[in-house]
Amino acid sequence: MDAAIGFVVAHGDAVDRARLSRLRSGTAPAPDLLDVAEGGQTPDGGWPAYLDGSVASVDATCFRLAELDDLGALGRPAARRALDWLAARQLPDGGWQEDDALAGTAPEWARPGDPEAGFYLTASAAFWLTAAGLDARAAGPLDARVGGVYAGVVHAAAQHLVARLNPDGSWPSFLAAGWLSAAVLHRQHLFQESARIQVALAERVAEMSPADVASLAATLRRVGVEEHDWVLVRARRRLTETQRSDGGWESDDGHQFDVHTTLAAIRGCR
Repeated sequence: MDAAIGFVVAHGDAVDRARLSRLRSGTAPAPDLLDVAEGGQTPDGGWPAYLDGSVASVDATCFRLAELDDLGALGRPAARRALDWLAARQLPDGGWQEDDALAGTAPEWARPGDPEAGFYLTASAAFWLTAAGLDARAAGPLDARVGGVYAGVVHAAAQHLVARLNPDGSWPSFLAAGWLSAAVLHRQHLFQESARIQVALAERVAEMSPADVASLAATLRRVGVEEHDWVLVRARRRLTETQRSDGGWESDDGHQFDVHTTLAAIRGCR
């Protein structure tokens, strides 16, 4: 962890270093850094996929919420608007799809109308609404329902996901949808369904990229999966094997995202 921390300090920007400080010691970031992290939000509450974009993206909004979560900012007005926007975007069947206006620019995992992309987006949106439901600063006083203020939305999403799982725990979508779904179902007390996914994930950990393993570990730890859970033990072992000599982990999306991957690894190993 010391080497990973050093990598973020050396290569991260001001927001990255603020995320690190919050992860390490709970230090609140400066208000101006929060303003930077929240910049570019559309009037309806989401964030666009591109700096000059005008249409909010489910995928981009979830990515931004991950950064704000590291900064302890899920309770601020920007994140609240984004979470409410996500909840309002849920489809009648409990799932999510990107806006059709993004069809020409969306990556394959967010392509409007594609069932695999829809499964991934549903798992991602439901995960962040779940995380907000665990955080009283974001959701207000938590009520008795699983998921708090977004309980009904996340419950419908969980049923949407469960209906599409295969009996062996595999899922009809991208790899990341697996750990996101497992996290959502774990918090919905659908432990058997979540466990089947985790078994399928554990069998693949040894072949996963560092970025995927870091994301898996960070996601499951965020919803309270115990650190001694066997899929997390395997994930930490894989991270140990793939950490570079400079302390960082390699991103699947280019070296400009190595700091993001390293922060995810730090989250997953806390």
